[in-house]
Amino acid sequence: MYLVFIVSKEDILLIIALLAVTTEAPIVVISGTRTERSSFEVPASIEAVTIDDNQLRVNASEALAAVPGLVVQNRQNYAQDLQISSRGFGARSTFGVRGVHLVTDGIPASMPDGQGQAATFNLDIAERIEVLRGPYSAIYGNHAGGVIQLFSKEGEGPPSVELNVGSGSYGTRKTDLNAQGQQAGIGYVLDASHFDTDGYRAHSAATRDQAYAKLTLAPINGAKLNIIASALRQDDTQDPLGVTWSTYQRDPRAGEIDNTDTQIPKRTLADRYNTRKSINHQQIGATWEQRYGDDRLRVSAYGGNREVIQYQAFSKAFQAPATHSGGVVDFERDFSGTEISWMHVQHLASGKLTTTAGVEYGHSSDARQGYENFIGTQFGVKGALRRNEDDKASNLDPYLQTEWDTGAWQFSAGLRHSRVRIAVDDHFLSNGNDSGSLSYSHTTPVLGILYRVAPQLNVYASAARGFETPTLNELFYSGTAGGFNFRLQPAYSTHLEAGIKTRFDDRTRINAALFQVKTSDELIVDSASGGRTSYRNGGNTLRQGVELAVDTSWRYGLSTRVALTTLRAVYDQGNRLPGVPNVNLYSELAWKESAGRFGAALEAVAVGKIYTEDSNTDQAAPGYGVLNVRVNANQQWRGWRFKQFARLNNLLDKNYVGSVIVGDTNKRYYEAAPQRNWLMGASALYQF
Repeated sequence: MYLVFIVSKEDILLIIALLAVTTEAPIVVISGTRTERSSFEVPASIEAVTIDDNQLRVNASEALAAVPGLVVQNRQNYAQDLQISSRGFGARSTFGVRGVHLVTDGIPASMPDGQGQAATFNLDIAERIEVLRGPYSAIYGNHAGGVIQLFSKEGEGPPSVELNVGSGSYGTRKTDLNAQGQQAGIGYVLDASHFDTDGYRAHSAATRDQAYAKLTLAPINGAKLNIIASALRQDDTQDPLGVTWSTYQRDPRAGEIDNTDTQIPKRTLADRYNTRKSINHQQIGATWEQRYGDDRLRVSAYGGNREVIQYQAFSKAFQAPATHSGGVVDFERDFSGTEISWMHVQHLASGKLTTTAGVEYGHSSDARQGYENFIGTQFGVKGALRRNEDDKASNLDPYLQTEWDTGAWQFSAGLRHSRVRIAVDDHFLSNGNDSGSLSYSHTTPVLGILYRVAPQLNVYASAARGFETPTLNELFYSGTAGGFNFRLQPAYSTHLEAGIKTRFDDRTRINAALFQVKTSDELIVDSASGGRTSYRNGGNTLRQGVELAVDTSWRYGLSTRVALTTLRAVYDQGNRLPGVPNVNLYSELAWKESAGRFGAALEAVAVGKIYTEDSNTDQAAPGYGVLNVRVNANQQWRGWRFKQFARLNNLLDKNYVGSVIVGDTNKRYYEAAPQRNWLMGASALYQF
């Protein structure tokens, strides 16, 4: 019903949706089982996405749009990162990613409290991204929605150097230079990029510099060592903030006017306070894998540092309470962690038993200060100190996972015990002492069963108990002016899923899943204003939905893909969960010339309306449907390879709200998506 309602707005959407993209070879994944397996043989909803050359590769939303169950919104706000939710988990996050566990090359990109940053993903060197949803993701610990895991390329073959350049609407530009190869048994990948944009929305300019290095070695027989270092830097990234419905209707690109401003004409909140954020993030990690026949030992360790300074917007009058921390957030974080696991394979009865046991430890320590964002009559500057504390978070999680494969049956089980500790040492005592600690623990069991009905048809079912603690950002405030919220409790969820996976003639792949999630003590927004959001534990919630992915290759180089999600996410009294669309559709009709030199595609995206707050009484962000078109070409000449692409997004030039800020007390919920816009890119690779 939802599909018909939305697609009827555009006849062409329906045409594309009725077509069905594409998989000739088995898709091998690691997420879920922690070992290489065909996704067809995993009793879970999992997609492996290859990185598209027909994008700038700046945001993970470019790559993940075609994954069912996942909503990834580019907020047109690089100060707040992407908005990612999986089966409705994570939609409330005001910035960054929570409720979904992020991993890069086996190293967590989420902190022990569950908060992660998708901006740390380097898409220029990514080989693929795996997205795991549903019960099986509980084996990864403190989150409820799923796991997004990026795997980068490994250096191999003769050395090569590649230059990528791209540009687009709103002053968007990117340059990327990378080199890769293998010499003397050592593989290497090196990458550096610079991105900048004026931004679609007012006061949304951004720059981003990224660097990446990876070495792959085989120091002894049966072993592989990966050493990975990465860095991300964003200086004075502008924050356009959300706007009210009336401002969005007047001008989708405009900022919200600050009515407390005494100047004529009045300035926007973003301009008056010069809202902005600077990020400096670097980390290094290593993974060692040693094989002993079918058995395997895996050890990883990592460490890094993250510095953030953010200037927020709120009126001077709002700063009066002594309990407020001011409008400038300034912290430096040191983080580290390690994981060790052992996989053992043995024959049991008439089948094969694979058992993995491991333990994961993570730690982060923040030196955090807060300052007033004014001096005298000047706003957007660092003023008097209002907060000074050390915040620490750690987790220690042992886990056990086993799988018995016998004949047509596969039985799986897993158990993980998560222990999360958060401690605050308050050094700013004029507003009281907020020092204290919290400790959360929970055991999450996972069960799965898969039955091979026929060589091309598998059915499966799985169940798990999920566990999701409050993040540090959700604990920072209690009420509109309170200090650290020690009353927040974890949310607990029960996940059920049943699915079918089938392949026809090696040209069509269909994955479908039915799921249900019941959650108690759901974390919901209590108040949100001036960049500060406080949370409380709400009532029970229910999520029920269907996910469908259909990939088909046709004659004459044609292929199609459909990824459809319908989701009913409600409180026990019947209100819809805010930030969660009831339907999400991606569909694509693609063509590739037989020699692979040219290609083109028409993409369609449709999203249902999104409520902005818990009562569902304020204006919801309307549903929308948009079309995108792309063309690409490539050539080879001696040792050179050239590629070009062009995209026209939002082909029909629609105005629509691309994302919402859930529960904003000032009703500045809405973040507009760009109207018709273009991107072009070209690359040149030389192999020595």
